[in-house]
Amino acid sequence: MEKIFIPQIARAIDATESFEFKELIAGLETLTPVQGVITIRHLGSFLEVSAQAHTIITLTCDRTLVQFNYRLAIDNSEMIWLAEPLPESDYPKEREIETGDLVESLSPNGYFDPEIWLYEQLTLAIPYPKIAPDAPALDFVDQEPDSESVTVDKRWQILSSLQLPE
Repeated sequence: MEKIFIPQIARAIDATESFEFKELIAGLETLTPVQGVITIRHLGSFLEVSAQAHTIITLTCDRTLVQFNYRLAIDNSEMIWLAEPLPESDYPKEREIETGDLVESLSPNGYFDPEIWLYEQLTLAIPYPKIAPDAPALDFVDQEPDSESVTVDKRWQILSSLQLPE
């Protein structure tokens, strides 16, 4: 996928670029090419990027350590703020940051790289923990340990002898 010049998106029909893709994404090990549709809308001070994509990846089960194939699919959208980055000299040495300030931004005269954006979205969609569909369920047994079977460090036994009677 090629990078897209952001002013070019603004000049497109309805300020929207949309395209289908079917290709391998660098850094993402997949069994099949990633395929889907991505739409990028220029809305003045921000881009609205949305994508529907899917592929198949091989995961290792965290419970059984057996490898299994997993259909990785996304249907995501994100707003990317268009703003010129401040020079580093303009940043204060200390700055309080609001949660709303933590947004991705691009230069309005820069490029948007759909391959990097898709890589990030697909990587975030990989499940955690990775459990194979045929992995056995975990059985949690609530058992009270016998007071005789519990071994206590000798250093703590001295403290138990100091307990006051009730």
